[in-house]
Amino acid sequence: MIYRLLSPLLFRLNAEKAHHLAMQTIGAMPQGSPAGADPMLSIRMAGIDFPNPVGLAAGFDKDGLVAHKMHHFGYGFAELGTLTPLPQSGNPKPRLFRLAEDRAVINRMGFNNGGQADAARRIAAMPRAGRVIGINIGANKDAADRIADYVTGIQAMAPLADYLTVNISSPNTPGLRALQGRGPLDELLGAVMAARGEQGPPIFLKVAPDLEPADIDDIAASVTEHKIDALIVSNTTISRPALQSRYAGETGGLSGAPLHDLALQRLRDFRAALGTSVPLIGVGGIANAEQAYERIRAGASLVQIYSAMVYEGPWLAARINKGLKELLMRDGFTNISQAVGVDAPRG
Repeated sequence: MIYRLLSPLLFRLNAEKAHHLAMQTIGAMPQGSPAGADPMLSIRMAGIDFPNPVGLAAGFDKDGLVAHKMHHFGYGFAELGTLTPLPQSGNPKPRLFRLAEDRAVINRMGFNNGGQADAARRIAAMPRAGRVIGINIGANKDAADRIADYVTGIQAMAPLADYLTVNISSPNTPGLRALQGRGPLDELLGAVMAARGEQGPPIFLKVAPDLEPADIDDIAASVTEHKIDALIVSNTTISRPALQSRYAGETGGLSGAPLHDLALQRLRDFRAALGTSVPLIGVGGIANAEQAYERIRAGASLVQIYSAMVYEGPWLAARINKGLKELLMRDGFTNISQAVGVDAPRG
């Protein structure tokens, strides 16, 4: 209710200024302590105990400023970043657009962040009890060797992360998505896993929704071969379904409601390609408990949200968790893990 009253004022600000205001507000909140794990919603995945399955996607907290405070809003985990080895300012402004009529967002931020060394100092000081923090890493735009940038990120951030996400799916760094091809991906994942070593945190791979069947098969094969711990499906899309907003023609990645069907289909595709061998995290267009539950029943162990918060407010995660419990009870499940993949075809 409070957010509905405030959102017209926030929407008078350009999207990036509103985002900075939100970050400042959360940053000023007391740290507090997370609630304990919910018996119905807690789930273990990739060796990590998640208190509930609803996470904050990367992109909201790019520099590790507030990830440790997102439990206030019901998040079971928070993924910060994308962090690159060196600081970079990102693409020219304006680069973030609300498509209010479509309940969507277009961004072409370009991995703007203060660099891994700057973030590392803050992350090391974060209180961690009861908090699951993932770190999303990327390559600098002008890197001569992008695979080397990912190796640097693994080495720098592994001691600080509960898990690391290798982000090769942003459309806003030219050529980055080419790393999703089988040859480059094998080279990247081999280097990343070698850098992680035997004792490092789990490695997740974040992929784009704009994939052909052959791409899905290649990624599934590479992920399996290199023993990646989980796959995040998916990032923003460069496709453009019918949109009403005057910003529909802006370049960049589209997220929010129009991404829902495409992201859900890609999750189903990867579940079909991988079976239960690699856990999946569902992202894209999730704005309520029913959509989160659909993603879980399709094969996702966890879900992540971000763009929907722009329209639904910061307490969306708490509402989704409440609704998930009601849906689980309706269907006779006592824990969320029992619902994972129940709608996926049996091979």
